Amino acid sequence: MLTANTDLKLVLDLVGVFVFALSGGLVGVRKRLDLVGVLVLAWVAGLGGGVMRDLLIGDVPPVGVSDWRLMLAACLAGLITFWLHPGVARISRFVRVLDAAGLAVFAVAGALKAVLFAVSPVTAVVVGVVTAVGGGVLRDVLVGQVPEVLRRELYAVPALLGALTVVLAARLEHLTSLVVWSAVVLVFIVRMTAVVLDLNAPQPLRTGDPP
Repeated sequence: MLTANTDLKLVLDLVGVFVFALSGGLVGVRKRLDLVGVLVLAWVAGLGGGVMRDLLIGDVPPVGVSDWRLMLAACLAGLITFWLHPGVARISRFVRVLDAAGLAVFAVAGALKAVLFAVSPVTAVVVGVVTAVGGGVLRDVLVGQVPEVLRRELYAVPALLGALTVVLAARLEHLTSLVVWSAVVLVFIVRMTAVVLDLNAPQPLRTGDPP
C-alpha cells in the first residue's frame, strides 16, 4: 500500500506542471501576448489545476504559490516557449501529446494526493479530474476561448478513468507505484486514442437535425 511517497508525488507534479505550462506558453505566443502574458498563461496552465486541488482538500497555502520547485518549472516552460517559440511552433503537432501527458499525470497526481489526505472516494475522484482539467480551463478562459474540455475529443473521461483507478486501488489496499504509473499510461493511451480517432462525447442534436 502506497501511503506517503512524497517523491513520487513531486515527480508527477513537476512533469505535469512543465508540460501543461509549455502548452499554456504556446497559447500565449499564438495570441501574441508579451513576456508577462506568456508567463502568466504558463503559470495558470501548469499550476492552476494544482491550486484548485489543494483548495478543495484544504491543503493551504496551495503548492502553486508556495513550492518554488513547481513555480520554477512553470516559469522555465514559459520562458522556453517565449524565447524559442519558432522551434516550439514547428513541433506544435506534438502539443496534444504534451497535453495528453499532462492530463494523465495530473489526473493521477490529484487523485493520489486526495487519497493521501484521507478524503472520501468520491471527493478524491472529483479532485483528480479537477486537477487535470482545471489549469487548461483557466488558460482558455483568460484568452477568451471555449475551454478545450468542453469542445475537444474525449478529455475529461480519460482523467476520470485515471482518478478512478487510483481511488479503487487505494480502497482495495493495492495502491503501489506500479499501479500509479499504470494509471498514468492508461489515461495517456485513452486520450491519444480519442485524438487519433476523433472520438467525442455525445453532443446535442442541432435544431432541424433528424433524431
